[in-house]
Amino acid sequence: MAQAQVNNIKIQIASEEHLPYVDTILETIAEAAKIRGTGIARRSPDYIRNKIIEGKAIIALDGDEFAGFCYIESWGHEKFVANSGLIVVDKYRGQGLAKKIKRKAFELSRKRYPNAKIFGLTTGLAVMKINSELGYKPVTFSELTDDDEFWKGCQSCVNYDILMRTNRKHCLCTGMLFDPAKDAKPEPIPPKRLSVYGRWLKFKQFVFLKSNNNKQSTGKRNLLKSLFSTLFA
Repeated sequence: MAQAQVNNIKIQIASEEHLPYVDTILETIAEAAKIRGTGIARRSPDYIRNKIIEGKAIIALDGDEFAGFCYIESWGHEKFVANSGLIVVDKYRGQGLAKKIKRKAFELSRKRYPNAKIFGLTTGLAVMKINSELGYKPVTFSELTDDDEFWKGCQSCVNYDILMRTNRKHCLCTGMLFDPAKDAKPEPIPPKRLSVYGRWLKFKQFVFLKSNNNKQSTGKRNLLKSLFSTLFA
C-alpha cells in the first residue's frame, strides 16, 4: 500500500461528530493487535463511543478519511492515567503521525488530570522513544496502578498468561511512567541505550516464550529482574 502524506492531517480531541468512525476505529485496533501479536486492550463499541462523547479521545483525519486514534483512561481514583489504543492506519505510518497523536493525548491527560501519573505499557521501541521524549521513564509494574480493572484489560492479549504466571510483575510489555511530581525537562533515550533496551526486549521474549522448564524459567526471570534494575536504575 502506498504511503499517504500526513502534512494536512488534522489531529483533534474527538467529539460526537466523530461517532460514525467508531466501527472503523475498532477494526483498525483489532487489525493492529493481530499484526503485533501482543496486547491492545479490546474494547466494545459503547466503550469507544463513551470516550469520544466524554472528550477523552484523540482522532486524526485526512479530510474525512480516518488516519489514527488514541484515548485516555483514569485509574485508581484518578491517581493514574493511561493513554491507550494508539493506532495509525497503515498508509500513514512512518511519518511521525503516531508521535503527534501521542503528544496530543499526553497534553489532554495533563489538562484533564494535572496531578495524575501518566503511564503506559508497550512492546515497541518506537513507542518507548516517543514516551521518553514526553518525559516517561521505564519502571517496574509495581509502580503502575494496582487497579484490577486496568489489568483486566490485558485479558484480550495473547500473553495474558505470562502476566498471571508472574503475579503481574512481568510480561513482554515494558511499563513507562510520567510522574508530574518529578516533572523535569524530558531526557530522550539515547540511541545507544535504546539499542540496549531492544536487546533487553528480545531477552524478555526468550525468557517468557521459549522457556518450558520451570526451574530454568525461574532462574531466567531472576536474571531478567537483575537486568531490569541495571538498565532502568
